[in-house]
Amino acid sequence: MPSVTIRFYEELNDFLPPRRRKIPFSVEFAQGCTAKAIIEDLGVPHTEVDLIIANGNSVGFEYRLNDADQVSVYPMFESWDIGGLSRVRAVPLRETRFAVDVHLGKLARLLRMVGFDAQYSNTIGDEELARLARLEKRIILSRDRGLLKRRTVTHGYLVRSAAPRRQLAEVLRRFDLAGGLSMFTRCMECNLPLARVDKASIAALLPVVVASTYNDFSRCPGCGRVFWRGTHWERMKALAAEVLGAGLDSRE
Repeated sequence: MPSVTIRFYEELNDFLPPRRRKIPFSVEFAQGCTAKAIIEDLGVPHTEVDLIIANGNSVGFEYRLNDADQVSVYPMFESWDIGGLSRVRAVPLRETRFAVDVHLGKLARLLRMVGFDAQYSNTIGDEELARLARLEKRIILSRDRGLLKRRTVTHGYLVRSAAPRRQLAEVLRRFDLAGGLSMFTRCMECNLPLARVDKASIAALLPVVVASTYNDFSRCPGCGRVFWRGTHWERMKALAAEVLGAGLDSRE
């Protein structure tokens, strides 16, 4: 039976058993097997892969393996310079927007808190989430490896951490987003951008103590919630600072 020698690099090794991590190893394959098929058979979702080198040449997921091929598989390169090498996706996503699966609701809220478009519903199924992500050019965030292996999913990331705050830090680091934060500009409930409003226009909605204490307000055009920089805002800012470190004031 034909076989290839394959090696996975960097965090792609997270998906492999210890004995296969960070070393070349041999794998048998059936006639006509593609690079995508063997990568996913070994447990690595195709959405985690950005570059495949076969015998020194960049190839796509559709590349059909040959006996004795030497294959190297590299992870996503959002923040890396890979020069003239060809990625396996012809069109990278230039605007970072997320589709978050049903098990990561707290992560979705935290992403919104720091200003990122994070679509989330606790009732959406995997098939519909994959369709939405493809239609709206979103990156799927999930802890479900099977979801990210779906053929229709082109961009996705398997979240490793279990704790929401660590998940946020992980995603921001993975996609090199620290420079794109826009704190408290998006509704944490509706995911819509907030709009500044005149105090007089929403005065009737405000508690007396809030009306007498604050002058700057924003409102969600979807759910109608009114926001101001009160104690809740301060708690959220402290949480963000804990996750992201110093330097948030310049991005308020």
